[in-house]
Amino acid sequence: EVQLVESGGGLVQPGGSLRLSCAASGFTFSAYSMTWLRQAPGKGLEWVSRISNGGRIEYIDSVKDRFTISRDNAKNTVYLQMNSLNLEDTAIYICAKGWVGPSYLGDRGQGTQVTVSA
Repeated sequence: EVQLVESGGGLVQPGGSLRLSCAASGFTFSAYSMTWLRQAPGKGLEWVSRISNGGRIEYIDSVKDRFTISRDNAKNTVYLQMNSLNLEDTAIYICAKGWVGPSYLGDRGQGTQVTVSA
């Protein structure tokens, strides 16, 4: 059974930083791409960043130069380092198995809340 458990969310002031983690189990983590998605209040799901098993990385434009995705195959964990956070980054952040987009309905975690507020 695939399990994805996110952690690291919280309340942060604008300009602050957070590091999210997603611990994976139930599949061969190193063989799969991983994606971070987010859902802001009242908005649809959007993909934020993706990392392939070979190290290819993509970001949506709004987080480029602020967020960094990485993975540790030895720990079966994918990370999202988020710097220079702004109010528009407030959302539930969800990790998903695979190189996926916002319409993905497959294996993903429950999410971790990130709230950026002064």
